[in-house]
Amino acid sequence: MHYVSEQGVGKEAGRIAITETGHGVVFTPNLSGLPESSAGLHGFHIHVHGDCGPTGPDGETGPALAAGGHYDPDDAGRHGSPWGNGHLGDLPPLFVDATGRATQPVLAPRLTQVATLRGRALVVHAGGDNHADQPQALGGGGTRMLCGVIR
Repeated sequence: MHYVSEQGVGKEAGRIAITETGHGVVFTPNLSGLPESSAGLHGFHIHVHGDCGPTGPDGETGPALAAGGHYDPDDAGRHGSPWGNGHLGDLPPLFVDATGRATQPVLAPRLTQVATLRGRALVVHAGGDNHADQPQALGGGGTRMLCGVIR
């Protein structure tokens, strides 16, 4: 996982291991050096394209816009909870502690095979996630802060 900005991909923040279990796919982060101001819960999603660059599909620029939207192979067309019927790429939030570390595993119960995720982007947003499109679209996570390509 790398920091992302309008200028592109920046320094590494750490890695996230992804494993299959009988209860779903588990994302185990080992991230450090995040700003202490980022302590708390963050929107955490799988995005369609395995590209963390700043240029989106329509030519707009911003942090990791090349990753596209949330992974949605079933065409749900809406943001939802990790256990509901929204985008399949809607994950439980990622927790960053007061020292700027994220190490708490995240279970995605609707995902079952890591192979279907390879080549897609994993994104951590600057804000939280309310698992709905209201009052803000895509859970209100806002700016993309970290991005990595699933291998």
